[in-house]
Amino acid sequence: MMTRDYYNTPRSTRLMRLLWKAAGGDRYILERATFADQMKYMCLGGVVSATGIMASLAGGFAFYTIFEPKGSAIEQGFSLGTCMLSVFFGFFWGLMIFNIDRFIVTSTGKGDGTEAITWEEFKGAIPRILMGAIIAMTISKPVEIRMFKTEIDARLYEEQLKVQKEFEKRTAANFEDRLNTVDVDLNKVGAARQELMDRIKKAEQDYLDQLNGRTGVAGAGNGPLSKALKVQLDKLDQDMTDFDRAHAAELTAAEDKRKSILKEKEQALSENVTVAHGLDGLLERIKLADEIAGWGISLFVTLLFLAIELTPIFFKLMLVKTPYDYLEENIKELIKAENGIEVRYDYYKDKKGQERHLVIHHQAERLIHEKAKAAEAQKELIDYAIQKYIGQQKERMDEHPDQFIKQLGDA
Repeated sequence: MMTRDYYNTPRSTRLMRLLWKAAGGDRYILERATFADQMKYMCLGGVVSATGIMASLAGGFAFYTIFEPKGSAIEQGFSLGTCMLSVFFGFFWGLMIFNIDRFIVTSTGKGDGTEAITWEEFKGAIPRILMGAIIAMTISKPVEIRMFKTEIDARLYEEQLKVQKEFEKRTAANFEDRLNTVDVDLNKVGAARQELMDRIKKAEQDYLDQLNGRTGVAGAGNGPLSKALKVQLDKLDQDMTDFDRAHAAELTAAEDKRKSILKEKEQALSENVTVAHGLDGLLERIKLADEIAGWGISLFVTLLFLAIELTPIFFKLMLVKTPYDYLEENIKELIKAENGIEVRYDYYKDKKGQERHLVIHHQAERLIHEKAKAAEAQKELIDYAIQKYIGQQKERMDEHPDQFIKQLGDA
């Protein structure tokens, strides 16, 4: 906190400093600026932090909705493992959105320092506005689903029942032909056995009538005719025994096949329930939320989050310059001057007519100048050394020319 005779900057709290950091504010400058500057960056940091928290909750709920155990929409179970993973994912998602928002707000700048938003300012902020809009929509949809969860569960349960009934009809139709084939085989054997059974019953009745004298034919009783009927009856009983023995394997196989088909049908019907319960994903809930809430309420929720997400961007473009901004610019200029960097603003125009700054790096230019001069000095010294060497060689040649000629002949 800085003490002055005319104004004392309020002491910052830990919460204020955290929110300053969330908004990308410089604590050193803010503690030397005005209370209005401190509150401005505190509010911006609060909006960015709130967006991160909302994104964390929305992301966690969306993750749990996607990976929760599937079942009846109105009798959903609870999975502790999925809940723990959702908490972790929600924290990660919220932290990522928080950092993106923090970067968007920090990089937005301050416009031209007036309350009006010019076209040039708006055009420069379009990429940040689009990013903020995408983030707002990703947050609004999970929140909208949670707002209308009761109504969505009821509608979703109806949809699950419809799908389940439709699957049951298809399953029954798929197994009907196979069951009919088995029943036809069983009916063929059954019809032949029933025909033989009817013959046995008739022969047995004829035998009993003849034996008891109820036929009105001469020779009634246990006579030759009744004995012949008895032989015929025994033969039919033996035929029945032979028939059952001959078709036992066929009947057993057909019955086993029928039982197997019925078991497969029951399994398929149980799987249909599972498939119908699978109609509980995030996409289906988003569709039902749009149908239940209608485009008006859905648009209102989306616009609400758009306003929360984009407010810091537009406010930074609308804010007038304050002592914080001038202090920040002064510190930047001091740092550039300390490191030998000079910026001449709007110094020249490029080929498109845009005004450009001339950036002069004095320390770099000084180092380049020193290196260039040192290279020139070395070059001059080398030239001088070569000239001196040539002079020495000429003096030796003047004193002993015969030795020089001899050296040339030996070479």
